Amino acid sequence: MNMKFRQLNPHSCCAYLIGAEGSNEVVIIDPVLEHVSEYLEMLDSEKLKLTHLIDTHTHADHISGGSALVDQTGCEYVMYIKAPAPCVTFRIGNGMKWDIAGIPVDVIHTPGHTKDSICLIFPDRIFTGDTLFLDDGGAGRDDLPGGDPSEHWESLQRILTLPDHLTVYPAHEYRNRQPSSLKEQKERNPHLKPRTKKEFVEYLEDLKLGPADWMADVLKANYACARDPGTAWIPADVNACEVKGTLEHGVNDLKVAGIPARELKERLDSGRSPILLDVRESDELTGELGHLPNSLHVSIGSLSGRLDELEPHKGEEIVTVCRSGARATTAAQILTQVGFDKIQVLTGGMLAWNKAGYPTSRKK
Repeated sequence: MNMKFRQLNPHSCCAYLIGAEGSNEVVIIDPVLEHVSEYLEMLDSEKLKLTHLIDTHTHADHISGGSALVDQTGCEYVMYIKAPAPCVTFRIGNGMKWDIAGIPVDVIHTPGHTKDSICLIFPDRIFTGDTLFLDDGGAGRDDLPGGDPSEHWESLQRILTLPDHLTVYPAHEYRNRQPSSLKEQKERNPHLKPRTKKEFVEYLEDLKLGPADWMADVLKANYACARDPGTAWIPADVNACEVKGTLEHGVNDLKVAGIPARELKERLDSGRSPILLDVRESDELTGELGHLPNSLHVSIGSLSGRLDELEPHKGEEIVTVCRSGARATTAAQILTQVGFDKIQVLTGGMLAWNKAGYPTSRKK
């Protein structure tokens, strides 16, 4: 089937127009409030009729253009059946088969990033919202209100059963990655790597940094069907919904060195102790894995706001520590970007340290 199709937005929040060739009826998926006037001008100039707009989930990094477009066009506002926004006019459920703008579409409920996330499966493409991004972008983060990595794993298992030929179109693309087939995403996307549910949850828990405060305000604005772009402050060009997205630009690209547990133990025994910076949450330090004696503690979620406390150690050797090494790597990248140049990561984290049988402390 020939379709009208284009991505409408000039930045990382993707909004898609879709419709059957030869018909003037179209749908917009994931519209952004600040671009509503541009959408309306396009519809008018091309003599198109907007019949439906669809939000794949309640967004945390931008205000939806949904309610404003309903006001201006009288179209249906479509979301998942349990989406909290009261201005939604047409609610859809898991497994629904639908014909929209003359095109067949299947709906699957894919919670994980949010409770109301859905994917839309058209004959040759899938709109994944924040359930799945492209390539190393992974997917939307699961540490926002309503997020659940266990549910996300289950949603991804459903996506893995879909036809390989479907082209993946996510709600965000931060680094100019190009849409590609689900087959290619199965090969390249770390969220689709074969893992048990437990392994997937641990993988995400070792990555997440905690939401930026401003994202809670954006969620509230979308719950309330805001029509004013100034309702919530939103920083420009932030990879906010991507895992590690609230980091400064370029942090993810920095390479940092690792130090094996055995080598660190030898250094500690010889009296050549580096600064040990544990970036886990407080309860983890007294939990099963314990922590290294004499460690400094700054959780990864608060590190960027507490760099001044580490400034006196800028010229010293620092080893960052976490459960498995993922958060410690992120911490090392943050410190490297701001000029700390003697940073290493404990390879394998406290898991490797405990496996080697080295001493730990569980005291507060």
